[in-house]
Amino acid sequence: MNANTNTVGKAGPARRIRWLAVRDFLPCLGVVTGLTVWMSRALPALGPGFEGEDRDLSVLTVDLPLIMLGGALVPLLAWRLAPGGAGRPWAPALAALAGLALAVWGLTEWWHPHRASEPVGPGL
Repeated sequence: MNANTNTVGKAGPARRIRWLAVRDFLPCLGVVTGLTVWMSRALPALGPGFEGEDRDLSVLTVDLPLIMLGGALVPLLAWRLAPGGAGRPWAPALAALAGLALAVWGLTEWWHPHRASEPVGPGL
């Protein structure tokens, strides 16, 4: 077999390894993004409150693991479901980033952790 066979439209091994590295990086990006969104919204629920009454530890035990798992799985699922061929290796990466952006938007619209209540009344 000749080494100069027609390889137009086929991704070379170095190019394939580069896109696999991108695929492996996307779950890390999703976890970091999920952790950032979680921290910005959950920290008030972890505050001391008045005598510890407004502390909500479920944001640590339930919400944080689910958000991080979703942040890792959404880009991988979008990568897997995206149509990508040898001519368009960037399409799955673009779909994964779009899926992650939609997941973050959905999380910020849907998830509202418990906030500390404001003291009301004449004596406070």
